[in-house]
This record gives sequence, C-alpha cells and structure tokens, in this order.
Amino acid sequence: MKEFYLTDLDKTFLRDDLSISEYSKNTWNTLVKSGVKISIATARSLTGVKTLLRDLEIKEPMILLDGVMIATIDGEILDLKYLQKNIADDIIEFSYKSSNIYPLIVALGESGEEEFIYPKEMNIYQKELLKKFHNNRRLIKPENSFEAMDKNLKMVYLDTKKATAKLEYALKKKFGRKIEIKRTKDPYLDCYFMTILHPKGDKAEALKHLERLEGVDKSHTTVFGDSNNDIGLFRVAGRKIAVSNAIDKVKALADIVLPWSNQEDGVMRFLDSELLKN
Repeated sequence: MKEFYLTDLDKTFLRDDLSISEYSKNTWNTLVKSGVKISIATARSLTGVKTLLRDLEIKEPMILLDGVMIATIDGEILDLKYLQKNIADDIIEFSYKSSNIYPLIVALGESGEEEFIYPKEMNIYQKELLKKFHNNRRLIKPENSFEAMDKNLKMVYLDTKKATAKLEYALKKKFGRKIEIKRTKDPYLDCYFMTILHPKGDKAEALKHLERLEGVDKSHTTVFGDSNNDIGLFRVAGRKIAVSNAIDKVKALADIVLPWSNQEDGVMRFLDSELLKN
C-alpha cells in the first residue's frame, strides 16, 4: 500500500509571506511526478488555494476550509458539510446580542464558487482582513439585513483573545454539539479568530474520508502541521510531524518535530531526505 502525505499550508508549508520557495516547488513537483501521493489540508478556500499553489502539480483531492470540503484542484467537490441557514441565522442573532459582533461568512454560491458575505457593521480586525480582498468579485455586502446563505461553509469572528473566548463559551453553551468551534491566534493580524463550522467540519473527519477515497489506511498516512486547527488531524493520522515553529500543543502530539520551520522549507526538506534521498 502506498504512503499518503498531507500538509497544512499557513505557517507549515507556506512561508510567512505566503510564498513558496523554488526549492519547495521543485521538490513537490518531483515527488508528484515520481508517483508520491501528496496533498494539503487547509483552512483556505478552493479559490484561494488555486492562486497560492498555481505552480504545484496537485493530483490528489484536498481538504479545504478546515475540513468542511474535500475537492480536486479542478473544482470537483467530493464531500461537503455546511451549516443550514436556520442554525446559521440563529448563530448570527445570538452572537450579536451576547457580544455585539457579526461574523464574516464563507458560503457556497449557486455557481459553485465560494462567496464571502460581510456585514455593514464591522470591527477593526474585520476591516483589516477585508482589505486583502479589495475589489474581489466574490465579496457580498447585503443591502438590507445581515443573513446567512443556504450553504454556509464557515462563520468567522475576529476580535481580542478575551472577547472570542467569552463568545466561544456562550456559543458552546447555547448550541452544544450542533456546531464545531475552532479558536486560535491569527497568524497575520493582531487578534484571535474563531471559526464556526458544521459539527463534522473538521480536518480529522475529512482525513478519514480522504483516506477512504485514496485507498490508504491510518498507518500509511503522514501529516504536517503547526497550529490549533491541526490538532484533530494529529490525533487521527498514522504519523504526525510538526514544523519547528509549531505551537507546543501540536509538538506534544507529534511523532517528529522537525529542526526546520516553515521559513526553512521544513516539509519539503523532510520529504526530500526521506523519499528522494537528497
């Protein structure tokens, strides 16, 4: 049975400026051409991944949006888990009443593309994030009331550590197992971000599904990660590898902690030494 390799993107495979070195590009493409099964598990959307990884050969399905979607690089959706409009609207109303904050919503539009819905009333962190999407045609600002869509892939809150912790507690108490919550420090903004997902919208659940699609079992799966949203992945994979810049929680679960960070092409340096013997 073939080995299967899966890597997180931000702060794991990508460098801090979201670039990929020529070394990592060449090593990845050499591995794929030699028949190695390798893919990604990320919080990013399909459209964002296509842009960031445009120079890579990607033949295997990818885990996207923290696990709510499994799709091919060509856009074929193989698995999808989303929050229904009724529960998403309840979350919007409850969170605003309890914490005076609206989420940003990533939803699947009728065209099959992700759409980003944002409220008229935003805090400084949300405004800063949206600057990165300036003039993006997928941005939608509702003309009237702020409501969820039919297929809500993720709901994202950005605020201080204290504010997001308070809201996380309130949401868990209110909705329990009806939702999955991921909260961590934002790697690029000076705040915390908290993501609300389908209860099975998790990298761990997605990995189990992807292993079935790939025809591999747990003992033949290796994952790479660095942060809180990789913890589920580390708990179910056969072999877990953390880059040197990973948080302590991830390192504690790892079978191997690399001597290299994402800035030093840690993932590809490991695979190069293990599979290409360079």
